Parts: sequence; structure tokens; C-alpha cells
Amino acid sequence: MALNGSQIIARALKRHGVDNFFYIMGGPMMAAESETMGQGIRGVDVRHEQAAALMAHAYARLRNRPGICMAASGPGVTNLVTGIAHAWADCTPVIALGGSSPFGMSGQGGFQEIDQVTMMSPCTKWSERVYDPARIPEYINKAFQTAMSGKPGPVYLDFPGDVLYRNVEEDTIKWPEPWDPAKRARPQASQADVDSVIAMVEAAERPVIVSGSGIQWSGAETAMQAFVETAGIPFYTTPQSRGVIPEDHEYCYLTARSAAFREADLIFVLGTRMNYVIGNAAPPRFNADAKIVRVEVDPIELESSPRKLDLGIVGDARAVLEQLTAAAKGKLSPSRYQSWRERLGGSNASKVAEQEKILSNSAEPIHPLRLCKEIRDFLDRDAILVVDGQEILNFGRQSIPTFAPRHRMNSGCFGTMGVGLPMGLGAKIASPDKQVLVLHGDGSFGMNGMEMDTAARHGIAVTCVISMNGGWTSDPEKKKPGRDLGYKRYDKMAEALGAHGEYVEKPEDIRAALERAKEANKAGKPALVNVVTDSMAGATTTAFTRYAT
Repeated sequence: MALNGSQIIARALKRHGVDNFFYIMGGPMMAAESETMGQGIRGVDVRHEQAAALMAHAYARLRNRPGICMAASGPGVTNLVTGIAHAWADCTPVIALGGSSPFGMSGQGGFQEIDQVTMMSPCTKWSERVYDPARIPEYINKAFQTAMSGKPGPVYLDFPGDVLYRNVEEDTIKWPEPWDPAKRARPQASQADVDSVIAMVEAAERPVIVSGSGIQWSGAETAMQAFVETAGIPFYTTPQSRGVIPEDHEYCYLTARSAAFREADLIFVLGTRMNYVIGNAAPPRFNADAKIVRVEVDPIELESSPRKLDLGIVGDARAVLEQLTAAAKGKLSPSRYQSWRERLGGSNASKVAEQEKILSNSAEPIHPLRLCKEIRDFLDRDAILVVDGQEILNFGRQSIPTFAPRHRMNSGCFGTMGVGLPMGLGAKIASPDKQVLVLHGDGSFGMNGMEMDTAARHGIAVTCVISMNGGWTSDPEKKKPGRDLGYKRYDKMAEALGAHGEYVEKPEDIRAALERAKEANKAGKPALVNVVTDSMAGATTTAFTRYAT
């Protein structure tokens, strides 16, 4: 029996347990997409390929396995690039499959001919073209292995049209054992390093933990909480890893972050890069005299630490945290740092009380923080929140907590605008039983706003809330070129596309509009709540780069 390249792709994806993929129809991938759906895999067709990559990104984060997207040749693949670059910057395992012009016509000016492999190389862990249909399962297997091994990241496979439509005999096809997440390597710390860490903790007076998305990819949230509670160390996270421990935990002091970093004498950097997001862990933001312990699965990343480490450990976050917790029992006690926690807790409590007064602002136009408060009070404890924009991204970060791992997404360290609605849709597909809310700026919404049509066509019941301040940013001095967008009826647009729409101008009307949106969601219908907010209310870009909570 003969199979063509498109059929082999579909069967290989099925063998790897793929249940959803995101795409736009187009040659030469159309047969591959049809064959994949013929294997019982759901295909979600979108309105822009960038959105397909972003949906796969959110799906990957929620499921802790690669998300899949497909695109036609030429512009279809180039449209994927921003979404794939976003996945690369956020270390997220997205597997992109792109069609390309026939390699048999390479260099002869074929339709949509461009070197897509080279284009994808800088923003993937591995980018490769497949020339032999019989080897497609091997390449797809390697794509899964590469995307999930070590520090996760995206992969691109290029399929020329003459490979996709070529027939090969089934007995010539190589079918490797599918990638098995249970067999993922989990390197541990040496006993000497474990002993060194425990000794450093015993000697410290003011330790803190700073964790990143490596905690999520290694499934280390339970292990991290066990270590935090055994040792009694205050913890902070990057934006991408919020919720690994519930943010109302007794050792979480969100508004005392600056004081904690300035005064800490021991800093644990766990599963995150020492990049601009944490100010490179450098003074004056961090104590110049503090000792630094870093746990990182990628040895190259560890060696490139911008600040000298007192101890660097190459290891899987979960495995190392379990080692540390076992070693800490009987040696470390939460009471050791009670005064340190009380110091941070006192500062945190006073700031929270002050913040609550600001959040209750009843002014018109609506202050974005009032909108955030209404959303905070409306969300389920295990809701998935996606925040995307300029001002609203910062205001949301400061005011809306997260209580579950992988349940918070945003523009990431690449600062990509327009991620909100696509990520919300991908998240809802990955976790259909969870409440999913996207909090958008009106500028960022416009970039992928047509995905509201995708939501309506596929019955993806998310709620999108727009903080509509009439432009890309706040503009109190009215000097920013190209800032103004005007106040648009995005709710009417949503209704025209088949979604539920709400328009809100008064703060006291926000909650009722959210409740009506929720009822629409229960009926399987997406909803958009368009809220007029104050164009003069600005959040600083410093808060963005330093992830102030």
C-alpha cells in the first residue's frame, strides 16, 4: 500500500497524541490538513497565521506538551514568524509545519519560493526541510523531542509540495516510537551542591526565591511549594510563571517585591533567565552583596549568567527542588526567617490597603484599575487570564492575582502585541472547562481582532474585555505620534461576527456586563465587553520591564 507525504504527516501526528492543530487552508498543505482531520484531530482554522502560532503557544502552556500549527507556503509561513519568535522568546514548545514550493524547481522562480528554513532558524530550536516522505515520522518525532527537551522551544519543519504529494510504499516508512513525556530527562544536582545550598540557606538572614516558567515546564509547582514551606522562604515569580504557588500564600508578598530584592542576602533564581525581566538580578535593584544560587536546565544559559553566581546547578527544577526539600527537613525551619517575613508582610499589607482604595475609584471615564478590580472580583479562582496591551498590561499585572499554574499569559518577554485573543482561544481549547478571560487594550485587540470570528465559528466561549482608552497608550501630554485610534464600537463588531457584545461607560455597570458575558459563554457563545477607560491614566514602561505586581 502506498501513502503520500500528507497522509504520513497525519498518521505521525496521530501517533504522537495530537488532538488539536491551528491553521489556515492553502497549498501545498491542504491535503495534509484534510488528512490530519481525517485522523480525528480537530483543526481550528483561523483568520491569520500569526494567530495560529499564538493559539498553539497557549495550548502548549496549558497542556505542557507541544502545540501544533500549520501554514501554506510563502506568505502563510512568513505570517507564522512573529508567533514562532514569540514562542522562542518565551521558551514554549510550538511545532510549526509549513508547506513550501517544490524543491525540484528550486532556483527556477517557483510560486512563493523563498528560503523558509533559513527564515525560521533564528527563532527556533531546530528548523529543517524534509526531502523524503518515508522519513516524515522520524522528523516529526525529532520535532517533539527537540521542542520539549532541556529548555523548551519552537521547531519548524518545511514540506515542499513535491514531498507532500509523492507516494511511497508503506513498508519503506520508518515509524519510530513516539515521544513519551514520561521519559523526559530530569538531571539532578550533585549531593555536594545540595549540601552547599542548605549551608547557604542556614547562613542567610533574608533569602528570597525568584522563579520562572521553567517551574511550569518541569511540572515543579508542587515541589516548589514544598520547598518554600519547608524552608520558610518568601517567593516571587516572573510574569510568565505567576500562579505556580497561589498568590495568596502566606509567604507571598507581592507589593513588597522591591524591598525584598534590595535587602535579600541570598537569591535563588529557579528556572528563569537572568535577563531584563528581572533586571539581570543586578544592583541597584538587587542587593549587590547577596549570594546567588541558580538552578537551570540549560548549561549554556547557566554559563551566560550576567551576574557572577555563587553556585550554579545544571538540573531539572522539579528534581532539584525535591532534593533540596528532602535535605532541608530537620535542618531548616520556617521560624528561622519569621522576622524577615514579618518585615515584608507589614510592607505588603499597608500597600495592599492603599491599593484597594485606588482600585475602588468611581471616576468617569473609568480608570483602568477600577476595571481591573471588577475583573479580579469576577474571575473564578482557577480562571485563565490573558492580558495584552500597553497601559492595561501594567495595570492588570499590579492588581489581578493568579492562583493556579499556567493560568496567566501575556505579551511575554518579547513584548508581542496582539497575543491576547489568540492565546485566549488556544487556552480555552486546551482547557474547555475553565473560565477564560482576555483583558485587551484597544490597540492590541486590533491586531488579531478578527479572531473573534474564529471564536464564533468554532463556538470557543471566551470573554474578551477591552480597555478602550482611544489609542495605543495613554497620552496626557498629547504628543505621541500615531497614538490616537478613536473610540470604536468593538462590541458592534463582535456582534456582527456572531459574538455577544457589551458597551460600558460607567464603573458601576461593569460587573453586570461581565455577568451577561458569562451567561453567553455558558451558551457556547464568545463575548466582548467594550469598556471606555480614561485616556489620561498611564502606567509606566518601567513597570513593564520590571514586571511590577
